[in-house]
Amino acid sequence: MAEFSVEIRDRAGTAVVDLRGDLDGRAGTAVDAACAEAVRSDRQAIVLNFAEVGYINSSGIALIVGMLADARRQAIQVGVVGLSDHYRHIFEITRLADFMTFLGSEDEAIGNGMTAPA
Repeated sequence: MAEFSVEIRDRAGTAVVDLRGDLDGRAGTAVDAACAEAVRSDRQAIVLNFAEVGYINSSGIALIVGMLADARRQAIQVGVVGLSDHYRHIFEITRLADFMTFLGSEDEAIGNGMTAPA
């Protein structure tokens, strides 16, 4: 399994969360810290970038659910880029997709209103 890491970048007032590696239970501390940082920054939108995530198990799904719940409590929009068709299908059948916006690219997220108000 690939070691997990996360990096947060600010882009036009949106927190872009780059996820890398295998998203499983071992990623919990990093995901929780990233979510707390993104929410604490008073941003109105978060874009989760899954382009470099190779594997997500049930523990990883639970981490995503927690992140979505935190974002929802703070009225923060969540966009998703780079998710494979396989995992997108899983997000759809588990209804996680109901709480996020799927976007084709980070540029589309920034140009699609996934930014903090001016």
